[in-house]
Amino acid sequence: MNLVVNFAEGFMGLFDAGAQTFVSWVGSIVPKVLLLLVFMNALIALIGQERINKFAKLCSGNVILAYGVLPFLSAFMLGNPMALSMGKFLPERMKPSYYASSTYHCHTNSGMFPHINVGEIFIYLGIADGISTLGLSTTPLAIRYMLVGLLMNFLAGWVTDFTTKIVMKQQNIELKNTL
Repeated sequence: MNLVVNFAEGFMGLFDAGAQTFVSWVGSIVPKVLLLLVFMNALIALIGQERINKFAKLCSGNVILAYGVLPFLSAFMLGNPMALSMGKFLPERMKPSYYASSTYHCHTNSGMFPHINVGEIFIYLGIADGISTLGLSTTPLAIRYMLVGLLMNFLAGWVTDFTTKIVMKQQNIELKNTL
């Protein structure tokens, strides 16, 4: 009987701990994410959708812009999963590479910008919990996470670009470079 009682108490304790964590987030991370989303939408409205669309088309002419700058800005401005939608302005042959890079940006930037991928913040906070337990700031971790992500996400897009070209050649697929 003690085994059943201990299991039930432990099981409910898991939910108690989850509820306490959730309540602490409602007072800290949830308002921050909400305000960042409002800020991003206001910024997009101020810049104008037309200008953002033109910038995305401009990025298609350069791999650094297409797999480095555009995915980062798309993740920052639009969040996950809308960041993926900016790939529509790229030529077909670049879409797999853009997707690879932009999906990673929706993960590696969430430490600094939690509005990008709210679901991902739980993973980042789990990693950062050890640093917080030591009484240290998590900002250096978030910055390092983002900087490594910038490089690795670009490389993911670039490598995907090479593999896409190999598969296209292997499958006799020819796509025009036009949009």
